[in-house]
Amino acid sequence: MDWKYILLVGDGMGDYPLPELNGKTPLEAAYTPNMDRLAGCGVMGTVRTIPVGMEAGSDVANMSLLGYDPKRYHTGRAPLEAASMGVQLAPDEVALRCNLVTLTTDSRGEVTMGDYAAGHISTDEARQLVASLQEALTGLPLRLYAGVSYRHLLVWPGGRADLQTTPPHDISGEPVARYQEVYQQESALLTFVSRAREILVDHPINRARLAAGQRPANAVWLWGQGRAPAMPTLNERYGLSGVMISAVDLLKGIGVYAGLTPVAVPGATGYLDTNYAGKVAAALKALSTGDFVYVHIEAPDEAGHEGSLEKKIQAIEAFDAQVVGPMMEGAKAFAKVKLLVVTDHLTSVQKRTHVSDPVPFLLLRDLHQEILTPKSAPASFCERAAQAQNHNLADGVELFHAFAGVA
Repeated sequence: MDWKYILLVGDGMGDYPLPELNGKTPLEAAYTPNMDRLAGCGVMGTVRTIPVGMEAGSDVANMSLLGYDPKRYHTGRAPLEAASMGVQLAPDEVALRCNLVTLTTDSRGEVTMGDYAAGHISTDEARQLVASLQEALTGLPLRLYAGVSYRHLLVWPGGRADLQTTPPHDISGEPVARYQEVYQQESALLTFVSRAREILVDHPINRARLAAGQRPANAVWLWGQGRAPAMPTLNERYGLSGVMISAVDLLKGIGVYAGLTPVAVPGATGYLDTNYAGKVAAALKALSTGDFVYVHIEAPDEAGHEGSLEKKIQAIEAFDAQVVGPMMEGAKAFAKVKLLVVTDHLTSVQKRTHVSDPVPFLLLRDLHQEILTPKSAPASFCERAAQAQNHNLADGVELFHAFAGVA
């Protein structure tokens, strides 16, 4: 019987030691009995998912975890999301991520990034706003596509991929004027952003959100631009076929380019309220016919960007209890299983953004056999324990090769 490969990613799960946790990280402080049990059985270590000099984004990190060298294959975040949405880019077209954000005015009259996710606006509300924003495209060489929650897509034929844009989650609470200067370089983008602001500020959806005490999606933010990449599939490289299970278009798009089938799970939100059980069920179903599943959970990353320690620990514990545990149980149906549990990058609660330090991983090359023969000492899956093992891998390609059994 063929091997089954299970790759579980807690997005942004890693972090730094925090004084309020007596020097522990959120991962170290969280109650994670399933990952801790596995840590006592498998190989633990650290891996550098962000090449030196590259931005510490989920696009770079997850591409790396799938065994693709970002320095060779990465062209930008937005083109990956375009693939997930079924948007095919012509060679001269540039895709940009189009966030719905909340801009606020501080006591000095400066406009600041109040919320990069517009209060995690619902997809239904967001799609109504995106429908209204089509008016802002009149006469412009741009196309706008609705995505999930605050995450949307702008396509720019003949556009520039070299603009110096800034992820909105990197500037939470900061004045935005200097980051918006990039729009001055291109009249089409400047016109769209300005028109969008006018439409959104007094939109009925935002009036209702304000009345309900929610943050309004009162502006758009463009970033993550790039052209379509050229990537061989996992089947071509490793003989693997399977699925990508994630709530966010970025991961689904990486999966599309890698030859994985994106699975739409009802109730998958990319937040704390996501449908964990549905994701696990979809993964186990896919393993009955394929050999590889990539299950991505976004919630720890979102909590880190919010700067919420409480929510981050809650998200890590949910990942352990509602994903890792059930996947271990469900994997009993398959005779030969390889398991990799990892975080793509650190998301610092204090900094409220990604950082490029190496991340902890946990690898079981034969899940059933290794669980039967645990190590003599109990272990914990966390950054400190992983660093102590001295299994420090140079990049995600090396880790994927070890996971896939490639010499």
